[in-house]
Amino acid sequence: MKKVLLACTLVASALGGVQAQSARSPEGRPDWPGAGQLFVGVNYQPVDRSLDQVKRDVGLMKQSGFKVVRMGDLAWDYFEPAEGRFDFRHFDAVMDEMHAAGIRVILDIPGLPAPMWLHHRYPGVDITNQAGTRLAPAERYMDNIGDPDYRRLAARMADTLTRRYARHPALLAVGYDNEIGNGFMSYAEADRQRFVGWLKKRYGSTEALNKAWATQRWSRRIGTWDEVRLPYAEGPGPAERYLDLRRFWSDLTVATLDDLEAVRRRNTPDKPALSNYWDWSGRKGFDYLGSYRQHATFGAMGFYAGEPVGGAWEATLIKGGMSTPTWFNEFTAGGGGAYGSKGWSRMWANFVLLMGGQAVLAWTFNSHLGGEEQVLMGLLDHDDRPSWKLDEWAQIAKDYARLEKLGFPRHVAPKVAIAYAFDNTAAHSANGPSNTSRQYLKTSYLKQAHGAFEPLLKDNIDVAIIKLSYEDLSRYRLIVLPGMYLLDKASTEAVRKFVADGGTVVMTAQSAKVNDNNQWHATPLPGGLTDVFGLQTHEFYDVAGTMKLGDEEIRSTIEHYELLEPAGAEVLARFTDLDGQPPAITVHAFGKGRAVYVATPAQPAIMRPLLRRLCADLGIAPGPSTPDGVFARVVDGRVFYVNTHATPVEVAIDGTFKSVLSSKRWTGSLRLEARGAELLER
Repeated sequence: MKKVLLACTLVASALGGVQAQSARSPEGRPDWPGAGQLFVGVNYQPVDRSLDQVKRDVGLMKQSGFKVVRMGDLAWDYFEPAEGRFDFRHFDAVMDEMHAAGIRVILDIPGLPAPMWLHHRYPGVDITNQAGTRLAPAERYMDNIGDPDYRRLAARMADTLTRRYARHPALLAVGYDNEIGNGFMSYAEADRQRFVGWLKKRYGSTEALNKAWATQRWSRRIGTWDEVRLPYAEGPGPAERYLDLRRFWSDLTVATLDDLEAVRRRNTPDKPALSNYWDWSGRKGFDYLGSYRQHATFGAMGFYAGEPVGGAWEATLIKGGMSTPTWFNEFTAGGGGAYGSKGWSRMWANFVLLMGGQAVLAWTFNSHLGGEEQVLMGLLDHDDRPSWKLDEWAQIAKDYARLEKLGFPRHVAPKVAIAYAFDNTAAHSANGPSNTSRQYLKTSYLKQAHGAFEPLLKDNIDVAIIKLSYEDLSRYRLIVLPGMYLLDKASTEAVRKFVADGGTVVMTAQSAKVNDNNQWHATPLPGGLTDVFGLQTHEFYDVAGTMKLGDEEIRSTIEHYELLEPAGAEVLARFTDLDGQPPAITVHAFGKGRAVYVATPAQPAIMRPLLRRLCADLGIAPGPSTPDGVFARVVDGRVFYVNTHATPVEVAIDGTFKSVLSSKRWTGSLRLEARGAELLER
């Protein structure tokens, strides 16, 4: 695609693209705020605040324009100091103070961490490490959520808490188990037995299990279920078993969330589930994108971005295929270090609006004097004096109060999706592949995913991040599969149907190599999709090459490529400096659609020109043209710009525009201040 044509398209999109901005409330949530409502608030832990301090805190919140607080998380023993003895007197008063101030409450059920009394009375809740040592709960989240006593008492806590506050006028929503993906695996005998039960349900027999785990290799055949051991999350172990270990703990995590969701449906059916998830945590994680409709009403997360690509990726991942706005239940209060950096939170608060955000809640209101986060300063300093952070968050509240009348939260309806799967993250992780496969997977899955996502983000195109087998793919025109090393059978069939029905798919190297059990396909590659892509690929080499796509010469930045053997596919680009000039990118017509294969791992230098071509062909217009580090979207015919740099930036604009926020007029060029934002209209 020629740069001049691209520039014209970007300008046309910026000036002429008017998108529907209303965010519909989901079924059964008639009271849920949708279009025209944005929320700024804070996380609040009243456990060690006197009632006088609470009243002062709430007064400052109201004065700052906060609309919502999130409370209850991390505080199980505050509500239940001893088994079966509940004390809500202090929290009742806090809830009443919030209501009197007009502040709504997200009530987070504190299933994590479990109280010390629970660990003492029910030792099955303790974590046992890989060496078989039972560990004291030395830090939060050291709770075995698979233990039946834990699940029973967590559900009772949820039931008691939600019944008490179900009709409280301050209650807005219910959340579950703060950062539930950030827990620990356990290796007690009871965990092994639960794992065996899970395997029996999945495979039915030891014969099927042996086949799935390739136990014929290296004398690892399992004769009876009693011989099954929990695979190691860290250290040696076959790839197939490691994958099932991850799946097992994911299913337990989802089951715990299902327990709590059942309580919400029973006690507060008119309030949405709005939890602070951490499904990509390296400790354990879980299959959020394959389960969120079971336990979530809206996507929500803790947002602590360090740079735009990673921050936008996480904000997009938590949204999944939802059409509703995203809530950022924890939000960086300063960032850039323990005390913070001025303007940082305000910039990110504007940035997440581009991603379809509706609410930002600062972490946290009071600075902690002790515990695990002593120097993660809140909006008040350690001596209860309001810091500059409180002033900045009051300004964010004013910003949002203006923007909610101007088309926000913006409705996001992407036509481009990137495939992502928990199973694939497990197959890619340090212990996921075999020792030799780790040499093959030199580029991490997340790096490949970012490599496909970054060019779309920087062209200001909305993207969905989805699990292929969990979504209605017909809403998308283009789907990218970056480094999908494990592409399970259900996802393989979903890709086949999507292309046959007229969709366009892009798959990159290192994809569709292993089956559902993390074993390499015994068939031509890409497994199950050779006819869809019109090629086979068997050989691969650790060499970087240069390719020519149209008039553009591109150098791969990753030393890996696959030797593509077209069998019906058309060659779009070839390596110009490798022996025989092998194909670098191919395209194949299948059914009503197209399947594109890239011989290298996903990387921005290659994906950018390719995706621009495909988007142009598919009628997917890029967003407003912006320099690197500046992002923009069209909102009700206006253009909203956010500068993520700590220095001012000049942005070229076509013609004369007026700032809705400052009434300034700009002709030919817009000056965005450091970490600044502007909303322009003709």
